[in-house]
Amino acid sequence: MREQLERYQVWIYLVAILAGMAIGWMSPEQTRHWELLLWPALGVLLYTTFTQVPLIHLKSAFRDRRFLAALLTGNFILIPVVVGLLLWLLPDDPAIRLGVLLVLLVLLVLLVPCTDWFISFTHLGGGNGARAIAAAPILLIVQLILLPVYIWLFMGSIAIELAVGSHLLPAFFGLIVTPLILAWLTERLTEKHQRAQTLVH
Repeated sequence: MREQLERYQVWIYLVAILAGMAIGWMSPEQTRHWELLLWPALGVLLYTTFTQVPLIHLKSAFRDRRFLAALLTGNFILIPVVVGLLLWLLPDDPAIRLGVLLVLLVLLVLLVPCTDWFISFTHLGGGNGARAIAAAPILLIVQLILLPVYIWLFMGSIAIELAVGSHLLPAFFGLIVTPLILAWLTERLTEKHQRAQTLVH
């Protein structure tokens, strides 16, 4: 079942997006009530994504050093340099720059929700899925640590003011930290109980 979903996930995304657009256009009053479900739904989706990342098996990620070095260099040195250069093309508006910066770093650096995309697209492209899965915990942890650093480097103190005065910090802890901790606890549970393994699968 999961393999079938992964194989057709791009088409599922497309159909879901088009359906959402159609419902929002035809019945905007109805969708206003659904907004309350948005954050819990995102939290559940991220939790299910994180349970596919072997968070409790970090040692195996360090064995293939050349592969890991290439991933870290590309994702956390080369791509941020490209993103920094692209920022010069944007208007001098902090809100616009922060929004574009988050989008570029999240998509290009394969940040947190996109760690699952990295694994899925490696599999779909005929790459070494086992290597991708083994490296995923390292990528995830480095991404969580370095994202605030990159935003501060590119935006300075303005980024801190925007983060404190917006929903960024609650969203980070509610949608990233909490699902990540729950996923780690779930993986610990699956090592001891077969039923938990079936549930995660």
